[in-house]
Amino acid sequence: MKLNHYGRIFILVSTLFYMFVGTSHAQDTVLASRYKGVLDSIQSKVLGQKRYIQVFIPPAYKKDSNEKYDVLYVLDGGNWNTSVIAQVQQFVEGQGQMPPTIIASVTGIDRNKELTPTHLDSWKESGGAADFLAYIKTELIPHVNAHYPSNGDNTLWGHSLSGMFAVYTMLQEPALFKSVIAADPSMWWDNGLVQKMAAAKLPAFPNTSVFLYVSGRQGPDFHGMGIDSFETVLRQNAPANLHWKIVPYTDETHSSIRLKTTYDGLRYTYAGLVANIEFAPANGMMVDGKPIKLWYFDDTVRMHYTTDGTVPTESSPGVVPEITLNGPATVMYKRFSNREKYDKLVKGDFTPDAMPPPLPALPKKKNVQAGGFNYSYYEGNWTEWPDIGSLKPALVGITDKAFDPEKLPRKNNYALVIEGWLEAKTAGYYLFILQADKHSKLWLGGKCLMEWNGNYNHMNDSYIVPLKKGFYPFRLEYLHNKEDFKLRYSWLTPATMESKDPAPIPLELQFGVR
Repeated sequence: MKLNHYGRIFILVSTLFYMFVGTSHAQDTVLASRYKGVLDSIQSKVLGQKRYIQVFIPPAYKKDSNEKYDVLYVLDGGNWNTSVIAQVQQFVEGQGQMPPTIIASVTGIDRNKELTPTHLDSWKESGGAADFLAYIKTELIPHVNAHYPSNGDNTLWGHSLSGMFAVYTMLQEPALFKSVIAADPSMWWDNGLVQKMAAAKLPAFPNTSVFLYVSGRQGPDFHGMGIDSFETVLRQNAPANLHWKIVPYTDETHSSIRLKTTYDGLRYTYAGLVANIEFAPANGMMVDGKPIKLWYFDDTVRMHYTTDGTVPTESSPGVVPEITLNGPATVMYKRFSNREKYDKLVKGDFTPDAMPPPLPALPKKKNVQAGGFNYSYYEGNWTEWPDIGSLKPALVGITDKAFDPEKLPRKNNYALVIEGWLEAKTAGYYLFILQADKHSKLWLGGKCLMEWNGNYNHMNDSYIVPLKKGFYPFRLEYLHNKEDFKLRYSWLTPATMESKDPAPIPLELQFGVR
């Protein structure tokens, strides 16, 4: 199993909950959800009536937390749209491709009146979009910002008439929403009114970065909805800071297009956002003039790096699958996203082997034998590494071929110490890889190489170190509280480094006291 599989085991927790109880074909019903939804109301002075919204806060939010979230405003809310959007949002978030997000379901919309910018005689009461936009700007968004943990970064989602209204909103109030997702928008309205607005307004578009994702149905409907003419206007007039994408989907209906549009639109909005940047080795010690290679296995698009400790910019070298370090360095990897605050930065320190002092190779001790390290197992509910010296182990043994941490008496809430002597058969670089649980540590030669503090998206830690031929004190402190996390430790030796194929430390190189 290669390192690009074994060495990068991501447990992607992307459970798609069946959040919604019952299904309604009405366009305006209150959404029933297992998530904590708040049915709220606003007494609108602009509209002269009470208006309702349903707000869904990320499940992990706690009232005493300072956490703030982006807000996704869903027009034509309720089960008709919010049920689809909420499930897709949870899925995309679970993949680490967008952050936890507040969903504000805007219900009770008089579609013919409030979503249309002009009056048409054939549409009774049409032409109320200006007032509805004023309500959103001056009452709805301020209310959400005041009563919920919003950070002020907003996305507006609309479909059909509300999709057209979403584009209209972007043109009228470009600073109101960071991104707009319009599913099969009715751009035909009033002989292409919004396209004409776009042609007039886009040349003077303010210096505000906005992301616009528009979908349509390929074929005659792409023209019939007026999306093709809108695309032409964007090609001719869109400024550089309006990032836009129009996608015609095949074999979709006006209703079914909402699913793909929501997924692709959210991915486009947060393009570049990743849960984690993982490269190997992540840290280490180096001998000057004896190079090592850094491996990166994910998509390298929008990834840049430096080796002098400075924060990468988009003009820094682009990341490639292998980078060679010829000497000690501080390496910085940065992934750039559509929303700057979600850019991801990680650092790797590769220190000279003389600072701190190199690990000394020692002769074999007389009282140790090959075949496995010693282990001691302790039971207790600890959140930090306990004072092992004051405790009596519940179990002791040897990490021989029969040893398996998953067969220990407890599935969680225990501490495990594995220690002994590790033999290095040849001199050169050795790469150690660790998967564990919070506050677990791997020591070699009295030096702590790694303390595991990862998560479901960052399962592996790694450290490279130059060793001489000989024996090294080895110690692994494993504190196990979360059953999902498993203990795995492996290595690459000078002979196997180029294979990128880590393996368990052979028993014949593990020495313990017998």
